[in-house]
Amino acid sequence: FFNDGQRRIDFVLVYEDESKKETNKKGSNEKQRRKRQAYESNLICDGLHLEATRSVLDDKLVFVKVHAPWEVLCTYAEIMHIKLPLKPNDLKTRSSAFGNFSWFTKVLQVDESIIKPEQEFFTAPFEKNRMNDFYIQDRDTFFNPATRSRIVYFILSRVMYQIRDNVKKFGINKLVSSGIYKAAFPLHDCTFNHKSEDVSCPSERYLLYREWAHPRSIYKKQPLDLIRKYYGEKIGIYFAWLGYYTQMLLLAAVVGVACFLYGYFNQNNCTWSKEVCHPDIGGKIIMCPQCDKHCSFWNLNITCESSKKLCIFDSFGTLVFAVFMGIWVTLFLEFWKRRQAELEYEWDTVELQQEEQPRPEYEAQCTHVVINEITQEQERVPFTTWGKCVRITLCASAVFFWILLIIASVIGIIVYRLSVFIVFSTKLPETLNGTDSIQKYLTPQTATS
Repeated sequence: FFNDGQRRIDFVLVYEDESKKETNKKGSNEKQRRKRQAYESNLICDGLHLEATRSVLDDKLVFVKVHAPWEVLCTYAEIMHIKLPLKPNDLKTRSSAFGNFSWFTKVLQVDESIIKPEQEFFTAPFEKNRMNDFYIQDRDTFFNPATRSRIVYFILSRVMYQIRDNVKKFGINKLVSSGIYKAAFPLHDCTFNHKSEDVSCPSERYLLYREWAHPRSIYKKQPLDLIRKYYGEKIGIYFAWLGYYTQMLLLAAVVGVACFLYGYFNQNNCTWSKEVCHPDIGGKIIMCPQCDKHCSFWNLNITCESSKKLCIFDSFGTLVFAVFMGIWVTLFLEFWKRRQAELEYEWDTVELQQEEQPRPEYEAQCTHVVINEITQEQERVPFTTWGKCVRITLCASAVFFWILLIIASVIGIIVYRLSVFIVFSTKLPETLNGTDSIQKYLTPQTATS
């Protein structure tokens, strides 16, 4: 929290105080200081609260704490079309197909007394003029930490800090890459291995470590709802996929081990291994030396043991495993589509792609206003119709150029081979003296191949 103990820290910016830098580039330091001050002033104009605190361990570092008040959160939640709860979901949940095995699945589940199940809500894109329709019991918890950090980062990525030659420079990423800020990051709620001493802090990071990331919880299902709540939907859906992929790999691993054991126990029955090991077959086959000097001829049956080991993997079980993996891949993709649809419905992320905002670098180039032919609404684009035609012409010209270059190369090769073929057809028979044994192989086709 801020020093007042009320305002929550949503983001932290770190920079090195120019007055304490051990460098002689005073002009460069002054430019960086002016850019940072202009950036922070614009952040304050956008409604964010800032508070600077000097580091205890390193006197050069200064931490700028960023807090987004309620009005700013509401404004940008509407701009970003963030879905927020309207009212609790009163629909009955579907019973599990493994209800008869609840005694077994309970062992794999996360203890609900430690990580309580998240309450489900009906959601809708947030609108300030319909604020009374949303399920707001506490303004401090209505926006979860992941949403607050997402909104603040959206603002940080789009605030301007300089205008040079009518070109706007903006965004925390450029400031960090240029060294004006050392880092920019949101905060965790507590350390991962110790619970927070603050009673009001949910210590979700500690719960995730204890019930999810700790090795002793490797056999338990992932608390996906808590992962989504703490890290956001993108991280949540990634770990949902990773967990589902690992579960499906267990079936493939069982079949793979079975096929390996089949090859191991049947290595002595392999037909071609028997032929290699047989003294009347492999023992009578003489192989060429493996080097030019100091190597003698050798019998094929000395590779008997290695051929048996090769039969472990080159057996009928390998064929079965290859066919199984072809079926497994199809089943994995289809079942994952079903699981993904379930999570999209439960987390209400069906229209997540439509909610994605354009990159700030692209928005900065969108200086022209046009009317969308489909929606009949005004949109900002980075170029006019004439500019679009010029770009299409240049791209099409480049594509046609390379197509014509390939066609010309093919024609050139054909012409070259025909010309060489004609030359060899007239000159080659005259030069064949004393080569009767290979004469039938020396043809113009061979010379030009």
